Amino acid sequence: MYMRKVFKHLILTLFLASPLAALADGTQLTWYGHAAFKLTTPSGKVLMIDPWLNNPANKNGAEDLAKLDKADLILITHGHGDHVGNSAAIAKKTGAKLVATADLANALMQFGGFPAENKGAGGNFGGEQILLDGEVKITFIPAVHSSTVTEPEGTKHIHTGGNPGGFLISVKNGPTIYHTGDTDVFSDMSLIKQFQKVDLMLACIGGHYTMGPERAALAVKLVEPVTVIPMHFGTYPILSGTPQALEKSMKDNGSKAKMKTMTIGETIKL
Repeated sequence: MYMRKVFKHLILTLFLASPLAALADGTQLTWYGHAAFKLTTPSGKVLMIDPWLNNPANKNGAEDLAKLDKADLILITHGHGDHVGNSAAIAKKTGAKLVATADLANALMQFGGFPAENKGAGGNFGGEQILLDGEVKITFIPAVHSSTVTEPEGTKHIHTGGNPGGFLISVKNGPTIYHTGDTDVFSDMSLIKQFQKVDLMLACIGGHYTMGPERAALAVKLVEPVTVIPMHFGTYPILSGTPQALEKSMKDNGSKAKMKTMTIGETIKL
């Protein structure tokens, strides 16, 4: 009996240390408010997307930033400060590599304080990168917006940040996620599903600077994800779009996607 218990304990220990144990936890997604997300793959790799952790909507932003001690990749959709966020600090702390268009990456390192030693392989729209030993495939998707990089530490110098975009992230043994970045709806969104079925769409809905709920609902219909999570709303009063308005517009236009509203700081399993 004793040897049987020892054997079971040994098997459990080996399982928990194996890749299969990581797969049991699946892919996880954490929302920090605005457009900032942490994506954790089944094997424990960490991708930070537009990591403005200490944004005004996140009351625990300073604590979240202090606690973050692991990141492998930092994905930045465009150069505006509310998307570049805390990326330089996170890169210096964790050694995470930058994933961005070549123009944006160069601007962030030259003018935005991002450490040059954390430079990744710059990409561009339509291009794909297979990273983290095949754990993720990242496709660069265009967006309809603007992109500039402002120098830190009190200067007012503004530099071009290349063209804005989004990311299609395919996780090995996990889902495919489309982060729209800041954008309006555009008809070529309908092409995305021809190359990759989208399990989860992270869609900006705030309005004013991006598409609002009605136009975002049309974007959802074009992409045809299984699920959509609204983002980039409520951070400031001017970003007045709401998840309720998105859900209504999706019903009105016949979209078949499910909608999931995350709370700030929430982590979900995908």
